[in-house]
Amino acid sequence: MKVSAPSGTPGGPAGNKAGNAGGKGADGKGAGGKGAAKRRRKYGPRTLVIAASAWMLAVIFIAPYLEMIITALRPADELRDRTYLPTSFEWKNLVDVWEESTLGDNLQVTLLIAGGATLLVLLVSLPAAYYTARVRYRGRKAFLLLVLVTQMFQPTALLIGLYRQFHQLEMLNSTWTLILANGAFNLAFAVWILTAYISSIPAELEEAAMVDGTGRFGALFRVTLPLAMPGVVTALIFTFIATWNEFVMGLTLMTEPEKQPLTVGINNFIGNYTVEWNYLFAASVVAILPVVVLFAFIERHVVSGLTAGSVK
Repeated sequence: MKVSAPSGTPGGPAGNKAGNAGGKGADGKGAGGKGAAKRRRKYGPRTLVIAASAWMLAVIFIAPYLEMIITALRPADELRDRTYLPTSFEWKNLVDVWEESTLGDNLQVTLLIAGGATLLVLLVSLPAAYYTARVRYRGRKAFLLLVLVTQMFQPTALLIGLYRQFHQLEMLNSTWTLILANGAFNLAFAVWILTAYISSIPAELEEAAMVDGTGRFGALFRVTLPLAMPGVVTALIFTFIATWNEFVMGLTLMTEPEKQPLTVGINNFIGNYTVEWNYLFAASVVAILPVVVLFAFIERHVVSGLTAGSVK
């Protein structure tokens, strides 16, 4: 006679269902296992300390920019108030600083100078870096050392000589003057960065392209240049930002207000006896916006370009 197990025993249907449910719960795949996993997900003290430190540093770095924006929108009669926030925001300050000063002309001059210097650095540094990275010629190390040494010279130390030279050439108050000067002072950094990045690209890729019939320039523009784009972007963005923020040469070599760069135009809001703080900070907001937007779009290329050659 065949005897079936009771439903409550381990061998019965109810026991089998209970066993399956218990197995799922033990493996963490059931509802009870998921809930337990969520309850066990806690952050340790080290993670909390690192997160709190990161937020504190972020606040420290962002606070000056917030103060600049708030002061730019503060009414003139509340500039000396001790309150952090004004009673009302004066959006007209951004319009007045644009219409009642040469800020528009200064911005246009700065765009021309930064764009021209960046293009000049690209045209000169790319062939120099490519030749230095691919050809082992005599004096290569001396050339790279010379390139590095030129970074030690600041424009301020050479300012008198530059002024005398451009004065003799009758090139003062010319946009080309600052394009050439800024391009020369940023050329060494671009050559150094591009040499390191191109050296990290295997030369066998170019040799394979030349075997297929592509010339040296074709291999450079079709193979090496697309792979070296993060390094190129890094060199260009640093050149653009350095030229955009340059002040001393623009103040010395450009004496006409409408031909001065943006950094010098902002300085004109500081008078001998008074400082127009609301207009000064409004002009500063206009000056930093293009660089912030540009850097936000290409930040990942800059990081990969700076770390080129660090891993073999």
